[in-house]
Amino acid sequence: MVELKTLNLKLGHGIEGDINADPISPRQVLIVRYEDILDLSINPGELRENIVVKGREFDNFIPGTLLNFESGAAIRLTFHCEPCKRIAHLVESLKGIQGKRGILGVVIKSGKIQVGSNFQVQANKFPALSENPYERFLNFIIKIPSGKVVTYKQIIKGIGVNNSYLRAIPTYLKKTSAANYPVQRILDSKGYLISYVSQQKSKLETEGIKVLSEADCLSNLNQNFVDIKDYLWEDDTIYLK
Repeated sequence: MVELKTLNLKLGHGIEGDINADPISPRQVLIVRYEDILDLSINPGELRENIVVKGREFDNFIPGTLLNFESGAAIRLTFHCEPCKRIAHLVESLKGIQGKRGILGVVIKSGKIQVGSNFQVQANKFPALSENPYERFLNFIIKIPSGKVVTYKQIIKGIGVNNSYLRAIPTYLKKTSAANYPVQRILDSKGYLISYVSQQKSKLETEGIKVLSEADCLSNLNQNFVDIKDYLWEDDTIYLK
């Protein structure tokens, strides 16, 4: 972590130069309240946060809140950052920091902010994203339009979880109703169709997606795949409205 006096917030991106900047991520920025880390005897920066704010009531600092900075920059708060083992050494129990780990957000208006910048809070300006990754998964895939596809890797970014959740996507798919959600529009990270999604090939072809085939030398079976560059769904605005 590098301490900076000024941050450049970019619409549809995040913080300029930050590793977490990503157009479709709901966790472009991590913000903590100074009062919370003071109460926990944690120094600024130790939670790997991007921004520390001071002087705002806990009840107003919630997912769904909009932070408007005097420069014109604005951040939508999305969901709480989950306590994880990377900060376990800072607290007696990870449960003790629940709700005080900070809130993640996305930049919805560009502008620069600096130490001492003033800002206004608009609580409940947006719907809060679910704290449950599976519910965020459902909220993400329901938006995939007909004729488009997404990959596991894109889902991971779009629901704001780390790469370890790649192992969870098959489980999510198996328990998701194909009648209510377009699971046929989900491909693995290499663009291959998924064996446990029923009638995926025919459903994609009905939507106008060309499904290709190649021989798998190990199984002596053909593998179906989609040329991702032609059909990948990319929407940088899903968390901006």
